[in-house]
Amino acid sequence: MQNGFYSLFDTALGRCGLAWGGGGILSVSFAESDDAKTRASLMRRAQDAVEVTKPPGEIAHVVADIIALFEGKARDLSYASLDLTGIAEFDRTLYDLTLAIRPGETKTYGDLARALGDITLSRRVGQSLGRNPFPIIVPCHRVVGADGMMTGFSAPGGTDVKRRLLKIEGALGPDLFDLLE
Repeated sequence: MQNGFYSLFDTALGRCGLAWGGGGILSVSFAESDDAKTRASLMRRAQDAVEVTKPPGEIAHVVADIIALFEGKARDLSYASLDLTGIAEFDRTLYDLTLAIRPGETKTYGDLARALGDITLSRRVGQSLGRNPFPIIVPCHRVVGADGMMTGFSAPGGTDVKRRLLKIEGALGPDLFDLLE
């Protein structure tokens, strides 16, 4: 879709990646099982991107904040410039609503569907968030099931990672497993 650059970087959750171009961030990838899979995830929106070991300015700031978040320091990444080229209008609108969910807060799929004008859009909301090319920045981890259940998180590590991120951000308190560590 777009050319650009990408960088892989180590975090407490593994080696993640971020791709960008002249219009902003093109994609973000959680750590996959190996670097090749992380690259492939990034390349869905950044075909022919060139690897850069030291990202520039704002991109370096975003990378540093992702690393800090995964180390347990709350961060708000809503300042990041996103390149929404090729993103469907429904998805753009939903991503804007999701960006408005502050650290420490959650919304349900139904909340977002209602904000879009129709509770029956809940499934479509989940599908759109499942293809979110900007996880962490567009904080789909802050969207939970109607009963507060950790559902619908397709990133590597699944709902365990979602729960961990929500705890870091203060949306969830410690549980029994935290007390056993």
